[in-house]
Amino acid sequence: MKKTLMVAALTGVFATAAHAQSSVTLYGLIDAGITYTNNQNGHSNWQATDGAVNTSRWGLRGSEDLGGGLKAIFTLENGFNVMNGTLRQDGRLFGRQAFVGLASDQFGAVTLGRQYDSVVDYLGPLALTGTQYGGTFTAHPFDNDNLDNSFRVDNSVKFQSANYGGFKFGGLYGFSNAAGEFSNNRAYSVGGSYNYGGLNVAAAYLQLNNNVGALGAITNTAGAVDGDNTLLAGRQRTFGAGISYAFGPATAAFVYTQTNLNDLAGIAAGSAGTSATVPLGATSGHFQNFEVNGRYQLTPALSLAAGYTYTQSSIDGANPKWNQFNLQTSYSLSKRTDVYLQGEYQHVSQDGSGLNADINGLTASGNNNQVAVTAGLRTRF
Repeated sequence: MKKTLMVAALTGVFATAAHAQSSVTLYGLIDAGITYTNNQNGHSNWQATDGAVNTSRWGLRGSEDLGGGLKAIFTLENGFNVMNGTLRQDGRLFGRQAFVGLASDQFGAVTLGRQYDSVVDYLGPLALTGTQYGGTFTAHPFDNDNLDNSFRVDNSVKFQSANYGGFKFGGLYGFSNAAGEFSNNRAYSVGGSYNYGGLNVAAAYLQLNNNVGALGAITNTAGAVDGDNTLLAGRQRTFGAGISYAFGPATAAFVYTQTNLNDLAGIAAGSAGTSATVPLGATSGHFQNFEVNGRYQLTPALSLAAGYTYTQSSIDGANPKWNQFNLQTSYSLSKRTDVYLQGEYQHVSQDGSGLNADINGLTASGNNNQVAVTAGLRTRF
């Protein structure tokens, strides 16, 4: 009897030790709201919206301790529309992220799969669109710099360093996976950030290469980017830098990005897929975005955030310019749940381009102005 009890006790100890060395976490976020837009294709609209700030998702994140400061890690993250239950990211089960790799406490992590590029990783958190204080609707026109994470990179290998006294860096390469076409439908990016006290600075670069004649057929194919990017071009080069400073309950930031396009075929307007592709017939394009933003924690539960973005562009002789103002207030009902009220105003100087105002994630306006106001609820688990 005593031996039986001892075996049972030891079994419990070893099971507890094994459990402590590995873990799997289920997590997620649901963002639902009601949005009023003054003009969508010439008509005002009240609509139920998913992800006006942060698109809804759930995921699994796990790790296994391999000893010596090394562990195996993985993330599987699904994106969905809470309003109708459908999958996002072209119907993928784990369209937001899907990767596995090894992580070292001393050196960093190497991962393989469908992943975020370095612009998203390092520069995104400094822009309103990359945070809970702005999100989807505050992205720069057409999300031309991918700060809103409109697309991920498939077939990619990625390195992210450990934190060396506040300095972090990394890079990603997405393979074409096509024999004889190593440089077609590939992607690569690099970036880094430095944090010291309330100061945070970051910079990143991203390049996409594609066969512009086959862009319309790139959907769930074997390449690095498969049709969910909003700018349809043979080559896209995006770079940018930003700085933020937190002092007490306030944070202020400035972000600059530039995107250069060769063999520009068109723009897939509206990252939510609610607007059709806008054909331009252009051969080149250029976007520059200047964003200033700030937020203030009025109380532990109540926050206020605001931002302004000026975008100038050049598209084969046309020079449309965008001005967008963003404002949000959020009230936390608990550590996991908050309600928010958010508004955006966008004005575009068309300059012969034929492009109308088009707040990211919404259907384009019938003219050069658009206003959107959203009341929403977010909960996290």
